[in-house]
Amino acid sequence: MRIAVLTGGGDCPGLNGAIKWVTKTALDPVLEKKRGFKCEVVGIREGWKGLVYVDPDDPESVARHTMHLDEEVVRTWDRYGGTNLGTSRTNPFNPQKDRSDQVIENIRKLGIDVIVAIGGEDTLGVAYKLHRRGVRTVGIPKTIDGDLVGTEYSLGFDSAVNVIMEEIDRLRTTAGSHNRIFVVETMGRHAGWLALHGGECSGAYIILIPEVPFTMERICELLQERRGREVQYSIIVVSEGAKVGGTQEFYKDDRVDEFGHRSLGGIAAYISDEIQKRTGLESRYVNLSHLQRGGSPSARDRLMARWFGIAAVDMIVNEDFGRMVSFLHGEITTVPMKEVIDRLRLVDVDKYYDVERYNGKRTIL
Repeated sequence: MRIAVLTGGGDCPGLNGAIKWVTKTALDPVLEKKRGFKCEVVGIREGWKGLVYVDPDDPESVARHTMHLDEEVVRTWDRYGGTNLGTSRTNPFNPQKDRSDQVIENIRKLGIDVIVAIGGEDTLGVAYKLHRRGVRTVGIPKTIDGDLVGTEYSLGFDSAVNVIMEEIDRLRTTAGSHNRIFVVETMGRHAGWLALHGGECSGAYIILIPEVPFTMERICELLQERRGREVQYSIIVVSEGAKVGGTQEFYKDDRVDEFGHRSLGGIAAYISDEIQKRTGLESRYVNLSHLQRGGSPSARDRLMARWFGIAAVDMIVNEDFGRMVSFLHGEITTVPMKEVIDRLRLVDVDKYYDVERYNGKRTIL
């Protein structure tokens, strides 16, 4: 059986680990005897883009867009962030230029029996559409936003939260030295999991998430209430997709990717400027941007990458196609990919968020 593995969308720690454990599990000689058939693993470079542009009849093109994977090649991959296969936001089903027929033909010519797609809603959405057209696919969840439905964990999330915490710890030395307010912008287009957990871990005074529109009046009230009561500085963490009540998100520019998404950004600068205008308090902002995606995977991401990679091969052996590996209620399981796409796992505001304090709740039970 020829297994192809690819990574799509934004990079993050944990991708290389998942690729490694798909490869090692598929090629494991002990498991091979039990299965009664051999496996071959090939990596697809740059996500779905590799399958769009590869020419299966041209050896140079095949070498450029695919990569032979074996246990020696992937031996150390789980230690490193990013994706050694490369990634892209290419959408074979882009309404402006549908290239899905070409992808399906390339898959056939390359002799690929099944595809393991590691990614978020967009990448898995392509995998599901291909599954519906007869291509055998399985999915592994990846998104630092943590907003995938059907799983309580997605690769990259824990590493990203750790980066947010570490960077805010560093900002505190400057904030305290100058008695400044720092507004820290995190990723999180529709869901506030990154900002909420990152803010809670780092002790942020205010946390703003997309699920709850905020007002500058209330932010300034909270800052004035704290003035002189505790320390002389404050940290505010805000998701890039958070909204001032009644307005839309802040966009970097007008460009749209192949999945119809515009780049968000700029809300931290707006909040920082408004604080200075309204209160006279000195304020600065920091956009963590792609720092959140970088660095080595945390211990949890390394472990989850291992479990997800192994489970993906189990799904292939069991012919459990059109589904995604999932972590639910402390157990590894699978869910249909059709239940994952076009939906989002948002923060349960009633359970986790204090809408008056703009922060995580201080009641748990």
